[in-house]
Amino acid sequence: MTISTRTRLLGIDNLRIVLTALVVIHHAAVTYGNIPAWYHHEPARDGTGLILDVLVMFNQAFFMGFFFLIAGFFTPASHDRKGSGPFLRDRLKRLGIPLLVYLLVLRPWVMLGFYDGSMPYWIFYIGSWDPGPMWFVEVLLVFSACYVLWRRSGRPAGVRQSPLTLRAIVVFTVALSLAVFAWRFLVPVGQYWPVVGLPTPSFLPQYAAMFAAGILAYRRGWFTSLPPAAAKWGLIAAGVTSAVLLPVGQVLTQGWAAQLATAAWETSFAVSMAIGLSVLFRERFGTQGPIGRFLAENAFTVYIIHPLVLVGLALLLSGLHTLAVVKFAALVLVALPVCWKLASLVRKIPAAGKIL
Repeated sequence: MTISTRTRLLGIDNLRIVLTALVVIHHAAVTYGNIPAWYHHEPARDGTGLILDVLVMFNQAFFMGFFFLIAGFFTPASHDRKGSGPFLRDRLKRLGIPLLVYLLVLRPWVMLGFYDGSMPYWIFYIGSWDPGPMWFVEVLLVFSACYVLWRRSGRPAGVRQSPLTLRAIVVFTVALSLAVFAWRFLVPVGQYWPVVGLPTPSFLPQYAAMFAAGILAYRRGWFTSLPPAAAKWGLIAAGVTSAVLLPVGQVLTQGWAAQLATAAWETSFAVSMAIGLSVLFRERFGTQGPIGRFLAENAFTVYIIHPLVLVGLALLLSGLHTLAVVKFAALVLVALPVCWKLASLVRKIPAAGKIL
């Protein structure tokens, strides 16, 4: 790997840091907004809760799909280097063990607020089985297994430089918008899948498509071949599609046309943000100093432990009576450094350091 390529890959590494911070911010916003979808929820008692709801809506439209895009990008090289069997064993080790640790060790602590003593704890423990935010790891394991099956079917896997064209972007965006639109007749927005714990199964077509796009981006050299101007135009496209399609969805309010407008906005926003931010970080944030390395090395552990930190800090802040957005800001400002510091301590545990 050349120095230039390594530098450019550091841009993706830095993107992972930002997306991980967005996960913490997202769940902090849910804590004090009007969407009861987190372990600790204090419904907003003022209008600033709507600001947090809008933040959640924009985040949800793109950030988890972006995670799957990045995961897909790094999948082919790992498989090529290790082979199918070792690759799957490595995925089970680095993803499966953290998933089990969260389910068996961390989850009981963040779920304590839901236990009212009306039943034996072991019944509550089993009945509330849910991977929480680790659903991402769960789905990623499935996608990784699917990739191995695809490779074993004899599909060609060689690198073939092929620049990403505007036509391909448009076709992908339109096709995915239609797929999301059709999928939501079966899995409406807001539906939750218990036990497996998927909080947003209505987004599964986006997650799968972005994972596949990440694989293609690696194989065809899209990350390095996109022109610098793609950063500007990607972010402009995200703004324009939001300005056009979001009002359409609000005006129509319901019915298939509103659902299509919503699916089109989410997809267009996700694709535009992925392109814009990827190129922006490649061009402007492609280096790392000691702080950047620290943040990158501990990002995945932050993802695993952040529910425990957020719930604990939110309980400490529960006596603070102020605007919802102020409590949100206070929680974020404290939670982010605490998450990274605690993550670094966790990774110093010998057994954990070999996995995380």
